Amino acid sequence: MTTNRITHIEIDDTGLAAPTPEIEQERKVAIFDLLEDNSFDLAPRGDQPAPDGPYHLALAIREKRLVVDAKTEAGDPAGEFHLSLGPFRQVVKDYFAICESYFDAVKKLPPSQIEAIDMARRGIHNEGARVLQERLEGKADIDIDTARRLFTLICVLHWG
Repeated sequence: MTTNRITHIEIDDTGLAAPTPEIEQERKVAIFDLLEDNSFDLAPRGDQPAPDGPYHLALAIREKRLVVDAKTEAGDPAGEFHLSLGPFRQVVKDYFAICESYFDAVKKLPPSQIEAIDMARRGIHNEGARVLQERLEGKADIDIDTARRLFTLICVLHWG
């Protein structure tokens, strides 16, 4: 088993409104997919090597910042990052708007129009994943699929 991966994820949604059924479903799927297949490797800090994984990850919003807390499987601190939510705001807002359009479209539009909306949704999702990869640069290395799944979880936290 590879060590540069996440084997457990916890979402601290304390103080957030209860998610809609659609958001809760997205969250469950993102967590399941993330744990099935991901790549997460902490960067060394100065002259100190990063603790070996696999990692347990906790995501939270505290004081208007995204907190990513990584621990080893033994529970030892491995790294904690506090990221400004500013760079995520517009892409998260766009993502939720397009998801709402998609959920509405599925109920009443023909497949060709649903597909067009879904393509736009995937594009915005990829943009959010790219922003996350940039924000984690020098802190943790994640592949695009891991970034996409983590971005979904950030959306749930960001907008409740």
